[in-house]
Amino acid sequence: MNINDLFSLEGRVALVTGGSRGIGKMIVEGFLAAGCARVYISARKVDEIEATVLEFGDKVIGVPSDLSQMEGMQKLADFIAEREDKLDILVNNAGAAWGQPFEEFTEAGWDRTMDLNVKTPFFLTQKLFPLLKAAATKDRPAKVINIASVDGMRINPWPTYPYQASKSAVIQLTRRLAAELVKDNIYVTGIGPGAFPSSMNRAARDHEEESAAGIPNKRVGNAEDMAGGAIFLASRAGDYVIGTTIPIDGGIVNAHLPSHFAKP
Repeated sequence: MNINDLFSLEGRVALVTGGSRGIGKMIVEGFLAAGCARVYISARKVDEIEATVLEFGDKVIGVPSDLSQMEGMQKLADFIAEREDKLDILVNNAGAAWGQPFEEFTEAGWDRTMDLNVKTPFFLTQKLFPLLKAAATKDRPAKVINIASVDGMRINPWPTYPYQASKSAVIQLTRRLAAELVKDNIYVTGIGPGAFPSSMNRAARDHEEESAAGIPNKRVGNAEDMAGGAIFLASRAGDYVIGTTIPIDGGIVNAHLPSHFAKP
């Protein structure tokens, strides 16, 4: 058994949506370290894409995209199809969160969150299916990794109703897509991130100590934590994991005692 081969992504081509910052950027950094030949990243903000490409070099190709719209998804798929014969790895990471009090919650906030978090992963995977299928073999399957959240596995105290509902839906969608695509040697899995510092999780970014206090292992996540999980699922090491969403969360979902059992 060669441990380097087990976790290698040597020569593979990947797309990470929302790859210019936060969790997406952590995954991009990991994929490059594991040997990816090229990593495409998409995001809405051109300046953030340019900064990430400048930081990581010419193996990263930035594609400004609005993936909340079908037209934007199609343009991204067409862009990659014009340049690649196959796509080994797709990471559906682009997402949105919206919080408002229950009685004030708007339809606009609901629709944007549900569309980008649930509709986009499904239809982007559909549009990239020919490239994924072209890459996939029994010995080296293509991989789709959907980024869910621990908030789809348990409730949180904030009024982010469609975010929590959408991330739960992503977990079930991951199972159903896995059942559909496994016959084509495309393996679909998911990651449920916990508290990782980002613009979407400002509590972990701006109040690290307070956030860490509520996590069983008493720290927020970092780039190595996220990259390690993504590399595992994308590489040979994760080839026997199909349809599962793995929480990468310091124990929030599965090792957190309810407060009334906590030691004084």
